[in-house]
Amino acid sequence: MLRALDVPYLALNPGASYRGLHDSIVNYLGNERPQMLLCLHEEAAVAIAHGYAKASGRMMGVVLHSNVGLMHGSMAIFNAWCDRVPMLILGATGPWDAARRRPWIDWIHTASDQGALVRDYTKWDNQPASVPAAYEALLRAAQMADTAPRGPTYINLDAALQEAKIGALPPLPDVARFRPPESVLPGDRSLQEAAQLLSAARNPALLIGRVSRSLQAWKARVALAEKLQAKVFTDLKTPAAFPTDHPLHAAPPATFIDGALLREADVVLSLDWVDTAGTLKAAWGDAPIGAKVIRVSVDAHLHRGWSADYQGLPPSDVYLMCEPDVAVAHLLDAVRPRAASVFSNHESKQTEDKDEAVSIRALARVFNQLTEGMEVCLSKLPLGWNGAYRHFRHPLDYLGADGGGGVGAGPGLTVGAALALKGSGRMVVGIVGDGDFLMGNTALWTAAHYKLPCLFLVANNRSFYNDEMHQERVAKERGRPVENKWIGQRIDQPDIDLAMMARSQGALGIGPIKHLDDLKPAIEEAIRKVKEGAVCVVDVRVLPGYDSKMSPTPPAASRRQ
Repeated sequence: MLRALDVPYLALNPGASYRGLHDSIVNYLGNERPQMLLCLHEEAAVAIAHGYAKASGRMMGVVLHSNVGLMHGSMAIFNAWCDRVPMLILGATGPWDAARRRPWIDWIHTASDQGALVRDYTKWDNQPASVPAAYEALLRAAQMADTAPRGPTYINLDAALQEAKIGALPPLPDVARFRPPESVLPGDRSLQEAAQLLSAARNPALLIGRVSRSLQAWKARVALAEKLQAKVFTDLKTPAAFPTDHPLHAAPPATFIDGALLREADVVLSLDWVDTAGTLKAAWGDAPIGAKVIRVSVDAHLHRGWSADYQGLPPSDVYLMCEPDVAVAHLLDAVRPRAASVFSNHESKQTEDKDEAVSIRALARVFNQLTEGMEVCLSKLPLGWNGAYRHFRHPLDYLGADGGGGVGAGPGLTVGAALALKGSGRMVVGIVGDGDFLMGNTALWTAAHYKLPCLFLVANNRSFYNDEMHQERVAKERGRPVENKWIGQRIDQPDIDLAMMARSQGALGIGPIKHLDDLKPAIEEAIRKVKEGAVCVVDVRVLPGYDSKMSPTPPAASRRQ
């Protein structure tokens, strides 16, 4: 059934609970279609499948060992859920028949309702009790995972069932009769109302959020914005959706957009924007929303209640319950063109670094110089990245954030994207923070083992610096010493050799790079090696936020507590 469903890969960390399935993949299917991808941690396995889906738009599989593997992978599953990507997750439990369990180990690896561990952030789960039931469960899981709004599904396989003799194989259903449905079309009346609002708008704005990697859909969004002469906003939480150097792109993409700019709009078209309500509130505050809002999203079909990833409830004057690509194609034909207006986007310009220290801005500048004219896919960006640092001109130029805001997804997402884009000519690059890299770096081994070329640029400030900023804020609010913000945040004494960690897993490790003069030759060498087929990590020691001189040790703690 997995082969019939055309599942290309299964990322996994081995476990006895699915030894029967494992043997069948190897000795019955020949480890082809699907091919197993050995991973060193379940969270990396799920992140690889997540990155693969983001880059290809296609679902692959993951296999997680019993309850313990599912718990290891749960953070990455939540990321995939929040990012609305399709994924087929196969699990296993110790023999459900207690009489068949081995002493001790099968008991602690058996749960009475294993799917409950992830039920609130998967679209559907099931534990089939027979081979025909497993056929149907896999068909349903694949169909639901690939139906918008997309997301992970989970099938739990009884260890005893996997190893039971079944005689002749039950006939395999025709999977073409169980394919996902075509995209839902918006209602004619709602579409007409939306087109009228946009056509009559004096200052329309487009919020472009979760959209496909389709180049045709990308061009349609550009055509719609140009026909309406609408200001366009994009988001660093979601993949590239519009050329950021286009005159209509209002400001560099950001995690939180400029509310003052959006407040100028009289009609807002929200294309599955993440947190439309919060964005409108940032623009208008507690005042009534001073613009008509056209909301395009099917996301409400996924809301549960356990997690608040659905965000606030936005007002909608027109609500098109369809995918953005579908709505844009219809609106493009239905709206009237507006005369071109004079508008200059608010892009900030980079300035040259004047000292020998390295900053994320300097890292971006050198990287841009060395990749000019190259096809690059940025699979991840660090929190300190400013949207003005690099332009996106293709839907695969940037794949967005990790979905659930958890640390550690970056390496797996990068390896998954490298798997999806292998042989495409597009170089996959993950620019990640040191905390992100340290939590997920075992994904490097999978990339090296399966020869998946990719580049990691680690913006290493040797701190969980986002939390330093939070400590600074709290200290100021409470009248306490800001100089203590580093305590419990800094990653040093001893220093961690990230390049050595890369080399230990078969990748090329370069660095640490501590001076600006060394940055260009290091990245130049790394790019050359990746083009030759290597996995490469460059440890770039970027400026810690609290100390522009990069002092080797944090300031002494104040005695005041």
